[in-house]
Amino acid sequence: MSQPNRSYKLPDAVRSEFLSWWHALHSETAAGPQRADRAALRRADSLAAVACLPAYQRIYRRLAEKADRPWAPYEQDRLAALIGLAAHLKEKDGSSLPEAMSRRAEGADRNAVSDLRFARLLDSPDLEALFVGLRRLMPLIEHRADPAQLADDLFGWGDVVKKRWAYAYRWPDKAGA
Repeated sequence: MSQPNRSYKLPDAVRSEFLSWWHALHSETAAGPQRADRAALRRADSLAAVACLPAYQRIYRRLAEKADRPWAPYEQDRLAALIGLAAHLKEKDGSSLPEAMSRRAEGADRNAVSDLRFARLLDSPDLEALFVGLRRLMPLIEHRADPAQLADDLFGWGDVVKKRWAYAYRWPDKAGA
């Protein structure tokens, strides 16, 4: 079942709580329980695995308290995807995911994520496939992107976000090939 195709963003209070959690999770001075939560979330390889973790349930409850209304089931899944993927982001560099995916290493002539792999992400049949695809490419983007932009993109996932990603991604020029 298709979800509303709108540009949804987290309410400000939820976004603030999420970003506070993300910064604490990745702080160099993170306490043992935070490091354990981060490790557990990184091991989760599906949305169901994320949702069943105590680490996820703790942040989910904190975010739910800040929400202005109960979340719909599809929004709960998007939140699980966000939390699961945010555990993989080690550094906030201000770039959106498509910008990070098309970033090139010094002297490289290829994007961090190939155009074929990027196109497959855009064609993900559901949120589970998108989550798995994004989770697998985190090492390719050196675990760097903007967690706030990640939140907006996952919650608003649909044609609008897909087109924005397509415009933001640096497609290789194959005319000369």
